[in-house]
Amino acid sequence: MQHRSSEIAGSRVRIVYAVELNFEVIAPTDFIFNIHASRTPQQSVTGESFVTTPAVPVRVDDDPTFGNRLGRLHAEPGPLNVRYAATADVSHYTSEPSLLFAVPPAELPPAVLRYLRPSRYCQSDRVSSLAWQQFGHLAPGYEQAQAVCTWVRQRTRFQPGTSGVNTSALDTLDAGVGVCRDFAHAAISLLRALNYPTRIVTGVDYGADPGLGPPDFHCYLDVFLGDRWYLFDPTGICPLTGLIRIATGSDAADVSFATTFGQVRGTMPKLSFTAVEDVAAGIMLPYPTSLAISTVSVL
Repeated sequence: MQHRSSEIAGSRVRIVYAVELNFEVIAPTDFIFNIHASRTPQQSVTGESFVTTPAVPVRVDDDPTFGNRLGRLHAEPGPLNVRYAATADVSHYTSEPSLLFAVPPAELPPAVLRYLRPSRYCQSDRVSSLAWQQFGHLAPGYEQAQAVCTWVRQRTRFQPGTSGVNTSALDTLDAGVGVCRDFAHAAISLLRALNYPTRIVTGVDYGADPGLGPPDFHCYLDVFLGDRWYLFDPTGICPLTGLIRIATGSDAADVSFATTFGQVRGTMPKLSFTAVEDVAAGIMLPYPTSLAISTVSVL
């Protein structure tokens, strides 16, 4: 299927990002960390460091399923401090939303088909009636996808501490409260029910109101339209142009910042990040926009 090119003037941003994680290891434990900034044709990563105290052997592998960069290590009992830092330069593919249309499932690239299916936290097969009742009158495309995200935002209160690791999209749609991963799961489920390949992406909450809490990881969406993935944020707390890409997956089960195989106690992650402007290099500060933003093609 041929798609009309919709690209207009793009932009580039630079985000300097750091995270610190602290654990008390009770028994010998293996760790998988999903905190490395993603490397894609539209996101370059420089100045990268991954340090542990005490120093232990570490390795970084590329996940062949989602392309995530996984830091792996083994730790013996005692305190463990993990620090990661990097600079991510993101190039935006910017499009006019009215030119972006949904692709019929029969014509989708094989690489995106997995993101039509229900997953652990996104029970799209159980919200089909709701999705078509609420949004079936809208033409398939960017407008319909944005309407889903706006609907989730308007009926869900952002409140830390109101959900947990077992909270699913169904729980969030019923309770009407949650944090960014809950907003993402609700929107993903509805969009998949409407035949949009949709996946979760993690980044940092650059530009969020400090009243929502300290700097943190952030969950948003990739929705496949035309021939690319486009960014959507059901929370609306961050400008799309300020979103970096850390991990990508079907839902939160694929993008957890730390997975442990042993007995461990952890504390909340400590994040810091800032945007850097470099006019001479064509790098600007993140900005609000009504245009459609893409930071990756088909992956």
